[in-house]
Amino acid sequence: MTRAVHAALADTLDFTDRRDVENANRGLVAPAPDGGLISMEDGTAAWNLRNYDFLDGEDDIDTINPSLLRISRLNMANGLFKVTDRVYQIRGMDLANMTIIEGDTGLILIDCLTTAEVAKAGLDLYYANRPKVPVKALLYTHSHGDHYGGAKGVLDQAEVDAGRAVVYAPDGFMEAIGGEKILAGNAMVRRAQFQFGGLLKPGPRGQVDAGIGKVTPRGTTTLIAPTHIVTESVETHDIDGVRIQFHLAPGTEAPAEMHMFLPEMAVLNMAENATPLLHNFCPLRGSEVRDPRIWSHYLADAVERFGDRTDVLICQHHWPTWGREEIVAFLERQRDLYKHIHDQTVRLMNKGWRPAEIAEAMDLPQSLRTDWRMRGYYGTVSHNVKAVFQRYLSWYDGNPANLNPLPPKQSALKYVDYMGGAPAVLKRARDDFEKGEYRWVSQVLYHVLFADPANEAARHLAADAFEQLGYQAESSTWRNAYLYATQELRHGVIQLPPQPMISPDLLAAVSTDIIFDFMAVRLDAEKALGKNWRINWRIEDRNEDVCQTLANETLTQIIGKRAPNAVATVTAPVSIAVSLIVRQLSFADALDRELLKVEGSSDTVADLFEMLDDFEPQFDIVAPSG
Repeated sequence: MTRAVHAALADTLDFTDRRDVENANRGLVAPAPDGGLISMEDGTAAWNLRNYDFLDGEDDIDTINPSLLRISRLNMANGLFKVTDRVYQIRGMDLANMTIIEGDTGLILIDCLTTAEVAKAGLDLYYANRPKVPVKALLYTHSHGDHYGGAKGVLDQAEVDAGRAVVYAPDGFMEAIGGEKILAGNAMVRRAQFQFGGLLKPGPRGQVDAGIGKVTPRGTTTLIAPTHIVTESVETHDIDGVRIQFHLAPGTEAPAEMHMFLPEMAVLNMAENATPLLHNFCPLRGSEVRDPRIWSHYLADAVERFGDRTDVLICQHHWPTWGREEIVAFLERQRDLYKHIHDQTVRLMNKGWRPAEIAEAMDLPQSLRTDWRMRGYYGTVSHNVKAVFQRYLSWYDGNPANLNPLPPKQSALKYVDYMGGAPAVLKRARDDFEKGEYRWVSQVLYHVLFADPANEAARHLAADAFEQLGYQAESSTWRNAYLYATQELRHGVIQLPPQPMISPDLLAAVSTDIIFDFMAVRLDAEKALGKNWRINWRIEDRNEDVCQTLANETLTQIIGKRAPNAVATVTAPVSIAVSLIVRQLSFADALDRELLKVEGSSDTVADLFEMLDDFEPQFDIVAPSG
């Protein structure tokens, strides 16, 4: 069945089209050193393209969808590339790209990869082939971690503090990081294991790609807060002798995002809004649902503003597009790709169709679906349709039967009982598996596993069904999700080494309000039962006062206020506050070492930290633990 699915898809696509192959390799200055291996200080690999040697050559691999195999090979292009005079990119050394512009006295970096280790390696490769001059500016295109996390691998905070380097970001950048990366960070990181497949072994039967790049790297997540925020729809700035026009595109691929046009070089950078594939409206890891209507609008606006002046189109993933006519045509197809899915979903939604019904029926126009650069390697038409429905009409399909259903385990026990017990379900599921009905097998065995997670026969059959769905999937993220589920059913949930629940460097860089909200979302309400107090905090290196209130088993705070009736006043720098919050430092140790000062009831402050929950990073997803 899986081979038949591959063959049917291959018949609809033109594998003789080599334009992407040529563009992906054009301008190579130097490949990534050591075969694409980047090591951390302890010797473990932060990045290792050697794991993907199985992709060498052009032969089909029957456990990989042929279309996915094609982009998996394209995403192997790596190293330092020259885009045009004074513009270079580091590609294939991270999930994302780092763009390097040569200014009059130093470098202007657009984005800085995911972790400090890979960012440093990328900049070192540039310096090995170009003059070593200082970084004068870092420009963040948007608020996703693979575009800012490597900041301290390429730029020293002291350089920014001294005014020798500047950092630009779009309006709402820090607020967006706080919401996605910090408050929901633990859940997103766990779900991202399924989306990106970072804990899957690369290979023909494992992880092959992530659509927008190979995989997420390991290493240290950092952040340098912006010194300049772009707030106008279009702003022009001269940075180290280079004129840059910033074009805000909020609410598109990220809550805070912006494009950049370099008029003197005729280069348009579309951030992550026009990559050569169908992107996500809501990724499998989770996020705020993106607005494809607005996304399409900003693509159209970029064409109108910059299209007739652009000779090279770059993004912060994948390879460039050269040639004005080709660039405009590509951007217009991307514009219509997002608008088509939006409009047709809304049309059918207004006819009373349900999310799964729309997703099953929807397809792209032939003019779009036969274009390699519109294929669903990262997002899919199916889950993007469901995101559009959710954006307008919420999670609820309108049928009261789905308004207040039983939780998964309770409903699973009922389902299995109604279906005659687990043995009867398994017998029929095996028959359907032999017919190639893998979607249905995985769906019905969900109930068996939630009713009895220890049912080994159900675990093995569900794993086999997920495995075939993974082999069939054209979407890298669907393949990763299916195969990671297979791995967990067969071998259990991987237990990771202890680590802080959130990057201390990242938490210390965001606003004080977000830091205190992170405390609030960890409050165990049962432990706070009947407690009421106010604590004043003085974050001395930020010159900020915070009045934190516990009432109704809820923590709130007001920035800039001191309560006269507070039970305690805590004075500390932000680094110590963050260390306490992420459990790198105990409150008792901080007091003993005089790292903070407490006036009033230190017992109340100690009790605050006792009430904060610690999140289990490897929580159950595919089946409950018991």
